[in-house]
Amino acid sequence: MVSKITEGIKVIVEQFYQPDYSNPVQQEYMFAYRVTIENNNSFPVQLLRRHWFIQDSNTEQREVEGEGVIGVQPVIAPQSQYQYISGCNLKSEIGQMFGTYLMVNVHSREQFSVKIPVFQMEAPFKRN
Repeated sequence: MVSKITEGIKVIVEQFYQPDYSNPVQQEYMFAYRVTIENNNSFPVQLLRRHWFIQDSNTEQREVEGEGVIGVQPVIAPQSQYQYISGCNLKSEIGQMFGTYLMVNVHSREQFSVKIPVFQMEAPFKRN
């Protein structure tokens, strides 16, 4: 588990290897990740966009950018949190992800960027 605080927003990420959805023979490795976004500010925020950088250990890098997360643009009240689970496929047993969320202060309409910490994805059998 990793975490990072930016502009009063704490982002916590946990990753999980998904062996039932992976096929190492075909170089397909599936990972799930749980993101918890805590709003430690005194104002509500809304997550508008995401921008991910995904890198395999074979140096392949991809970018994913779009509105919201898992099809929604959640509003997070002060001292509250929002959690979601998503997934990522890699072509190698090891990789990493990181990125940013574009948020807006619901009251002032000021937009700001929140960093998503770098987190490693590693198939458990690679550790031996």
